[in-house]
Amino acid sequence: MADEPTRLIQIGPKGGEKKDGFNLVTEKVVAVNPEAKQLEVELLAYDGKTVVLEVAEEALEDLKKIKVGDGATIRVVEEGGKRVAKSFRIRSKDPDTAKADAMLADLKDSHWLNRKYAVEILGDLREPRAVPPLIEALTDEVGDVRQRAYDALIKLGAISVPPLIPLLVSEEDELRQSATEIMRKIGKPAVEPLATALADADDRLKSRILKVLDRMGYKPKAKDNLPAEKAKVTSA
Repeated sequence: MADEPTRLIQIGPKGGEKKDGFNLVTEKVVAVNPEAKQLEVELLAYDGKTVVLEVAEEALEDLKKIKVGDGATIRVVEEGGKRVAKSFRIRSKDPDTAKADAMLADLKDSHWLNRKYAVEILGDLREPRAVPPLIEALTDEVGDVRQRAYDALIKLGAISVPPLIPLLVSEEDELRQSATEIMRKIGKPAVEPLATALADADDRLKSRILKVLDRMGYKPKAKDNLPAEKAKVTSA
């Protein structure tokens, strides 16, 4: 936790001193320090910036209940140039979000069984943040982990497709084939992101995308070289 509260502009409506206070909503408590009577929270729409708040005496019991990672709505009053938290409404971290955080960390575990378990759980949770590391897991040294990553990306559906598209021109046959089959098994939800990618694809990638669409039973309606226009596709 920082030694001094961060000086921020306009975290309350229209900025300036708010004698009656304002509600500060945070999705993440960063640090809790009951001894110093301080709370550090992440600010929405400030790219991860945080602010340290002094905590009023009447809110110290609530301060002891709040945990790092919780979300909260905090009633803040400006007193003597400081922002003081007068009360809290705590939103405990969603259990699935907490589990996803743990599994994302376990994807880097040195033991393959832990990586395998993490991949399976992230697929079951349909966790969007897992897409990039799951794609990376397609090249895991252990085949069982690779297969579980393949299955998890299918479960995640359309959000898996845009970052998979560049793999259609991978020099690694297995990776290229995995990307193709994942998108094919995702099915109809994969069609729109594939069609969208045609507009900016080079000739090689465009050819591969069209092959995937063809295998899925879809054909472009219009010429693929229309500038800055998403190709329209229709089922064959």
